[in-house]
Amino acid sequence: MKRASSLRSLSLIAVLAVSACSKDTTAYPSLGLRPVEKLGFAEPEVKTVVATPDPALDADIRTIAGRLDAISTGFTRDAARADALARTARGAAVGSDAWLAAQTALAGLDDWRAQSSALVTDIEQHATDRAATLQADYPALAAIRDKAQAENDRQGATIARIQASLPAA
Repeated sequence: MKRASSLRSLSLIAVLAVSACSKDTTAYPSLGLRPVEKLGFAEPEVKTVVATPDPALDADIRTIAGRLDAISTGFTRDAARADALARTARGAAVGSDAWLAAQTALAGLDDWRAQSSALVTDIEQHATDRAATLQADYPALAAIRDKAQAENDRQGATIARIQASLPAA
């Protein structure tokens, strides 16, 4: 009996020891969907901010547009003259009167291009000032900037084309 009692005690201790060892003390996360996964993967809706009308800026844009038109007209007129002078100077030697006249006309075109480049800088300054005060993009300002940059690029390409047609110094 004593032996049976000690065997039961020993068995009970063994069962308790084994059950204590088999207890999982690590907590694993659930395999179910988390709340964020229930939202989906679609891009969130972005709210666009619409610029409020700015009469002072609109007046500046009209002034800039007028200056841009004047620069474009002057450049086009002088580019036709410079192109004609460059055609005349194509067979002439470097330093000849025809070559010097064409180079002088090209210098005039550079002046027009400098004015259009300054205008682009002024427009970008307006945009930078608006961004610094956290104002929304102004569509009319962006449109005149694109137009001025396109004009500046056109002028650069015209000057390069005429310059390439002349004998190099």
